Amino acid sequence: MKKYKFTLIGLTISLITYLGAIILELDLFENLAEFLWRFEDIELDEVAIPLFVFILFALLNLIDWHEKHKASIEKIKVYKAMVFSTHHILNNFLNQMFLFKVEADNTEGFPTETLDLYDQIIRETKAQIEELSNLDEISEAAIFKSVKSK
Repeated sequence: MKKYKFTLIGLTISLITYLGAIILELDLFENLAEFLWRFEDIELDEVAIPLFVFILFALLNLIDWHEKHKASIEKIKVYKAMVFSTHHILNNFLNQMFLFKVEADNTEGFPTETLDLYDQIIRETKAQIEELSNLDEISEAAIFKSVKSK
């Protein structure tokens, strides 16, 4: 239904105009022609109709742009909510993994290189999440670039 919004608005205005002309016994076309004929001397009638058509389509274009802009803002909100949720899930995961690190620290003979690697992986993961959360431009290329291994 939203797809045909302008058509429905135009149909409604047309029907109201038609019914108003019948009920009030108005000769709208003759009145318009007479109105335009008054401006024949200064040639305004040739300008009025194209100007009206231009303004009508400019308004339709403005309305269409506004709708697309609202959809873009909504997509950004959804993206940010998704990133926040992912950030929350990963932080919970990292906190739970910390238990394994504590256990490994308390285990004699556990290789320190493995613990160092664990810490490095955690730092890199946090950095990637932060970078993904702080994107200036929300686009596919920017998202892939932010999570690309360094």
